[in-house]
Amino acid sequence: MIFLAGRDRYTQRTLLRDVHDRLTNQPGCEDVRYRPSRRRPRYVITDVDPTTYWGDSYDAEAARLEIRFWYPAGVDHEYYRINWVEPERNLMLGFHQDADHPDLGPCHIQLNHEDTPVDRHGVAFLDAHPLAALDDRLQQFPAALDAIRWENGTPSLPTWPV
Repeated sequence: MIFLAGRDRYTQRTLLRDVHDRLTNQPGCEDVRYRPSRRRPRYVITDVDPTTYWGDSYDAEAARLEIRFWYPAGVDHEYYRINWVEPERNLMLGFHQDADHPDLGPCHIQLNHEDTPVDRHGVAFLDAHPLAALDDRLQQFPAALDAIRWENGTPSLPTWPV
């Protein structure tokens, strides 16, 4: 059992520093960086070699992870966006815990193609330490990516378990 203490100590900067350090040590993650800068981090972005990262073959040769956590006022949990981006296919699949789509609940999975949302489905809210939530969402990406169906050059995410 892992005890994740100190959830209250996190600010956006300290959390993103821990995310940066974790991805730096992850096989397949290359050029882990902050956006806009280390001094004022808003996102952690890393280029990914999918085959090395997943330990299996994958359709895309290159991808990118974009991770953002933030703490809005008046909310008792952190918000996040954890996105898998494939520039070659102009595809983005992300887990978003925010207030953007209240009809789907506090958390949803979103598929974008050519910068346009294609599908969204509600997913389970994870009331967990932010790094535990990150780990859980990263582990869910292979199944989510496998669930994408392509028809006439357009992707869809027909179903996703809540």
